[in-house]
Amino acid sequence: MTTVTLIGTRLADPGTEFVYQGESSACEGCPYRDQCLNLTEGRKYEVTAVREGASTLECAVHDTGVTAVEVQPAPIAANVASNSAFSGSVVSLEGSCPHTDCPSHEYCEPAGADFDEEYRIESVVGDPPHDYCMLDRDLTLVEFEPPEDA
Repeated sequence: MTTVTLIGTRLADPGTEFVYQGESSACEGCPYRDQCLNLTEGRKYEVTAVREGASTLECAVHDTGVTAVEVQPAPIAANVASNSAFSGSVVSLEGSCPHTDCPSHEYCEPAGADFDEEYRIESVVGDPPHDYCMLDRDLTLVEFEPPEDA
């Protein structure tokens, strides 16, 4: 489902992915609040198109202003237990990992996903980027379907 919203002009390129962080204190009193604050907080989105002829509007949050774009919920790449890594299955993340220098860390703690939620696997990507898991977890890299309420 495509949604029209306003985002910073630096992010306004098709293919750009971001996690919507919600309202900033600088949004208070802005006349464009309803057009900017229309996404689900904590969800990952992808810019699918920049609205043709859209103006750049001044913004207290984005230094170069905001413009109208079309976005849709984006899938989330994540590492899950290998024994649960099947397309269509419902899984949870394995838990936090203190090894931030690991090449898989961004997939073990993916932006836009929570540890206490369950996600449906859209596709199995394969082996994770690490050679060895420091927590001795047997993991597979997958993509979660975007949540239906995004």
